[in-house]
Amino acid sequence: MEQPTNETNATTTETPVSIVNTAFEENVKAKLADAMEDIVMLDMLTVTIKHNKVYEVLQILRDEKELGFTYLTTLFGTHFPKNEHNTENLLGMTYMLHNLEKNWRIRIKTFFSIDDAQVQSVVPLFDSANWMEREAWDFYGIKFKGHPNLIRILNMEDIPFFPMRKDFPLEDPNRSDKDDSQFGR
Repeated sequence: MEQPTNETNATTTETPVSIVNTAFEENVKAKLADAMEDIVMLDMLTVTIKHNKVYEVLQILRDEKELGFTYLTTLFGTHFPKNEHNTENLLGMTYMLHNLEKNWRIRIKTFFSIDDAQVQSVVPLFDSANWMEREAWDFYGIKFKGHPNLIRILNMEDIPFFPMRKDFPLEDPNRSDKDDSQFGR
């Protein structure tokens, strides 16, 4: 009895994944050249762009037939406080898109100063961005120009801070029974 083998059929015309990724990466580089700051292949293609180009880049990724990223999986804010690793107090936005037809995924990242925490809303491109942008506003204070209803979504409207920023105190400052240096703060 013959043992099954893992060899593929010689007549298969599938393109190896590495070639697809390289061609895909080159196509993205060509389409986004003027907005791009960095591009790297991690678990998915990750492109860092200028924060004033978010809307334009996501529109290209959605509307170009060769790309076809029609599904916004998620978007979220991040905070990178000024410390020994960062020379500036930065906020960031990450957008993850999916081409459902080809099963391609791409991550778009952008960073900006906490003093200029504003990007263009992508709600006109992706309806699903509505609540996610409101969440980023609510927790990080990132404003979205052109958002149809930018109000807090989970926190009270009148709180004067953004709780997911790393400068938000996690504990009562008068508490003396805990040493914060043991917790990486």
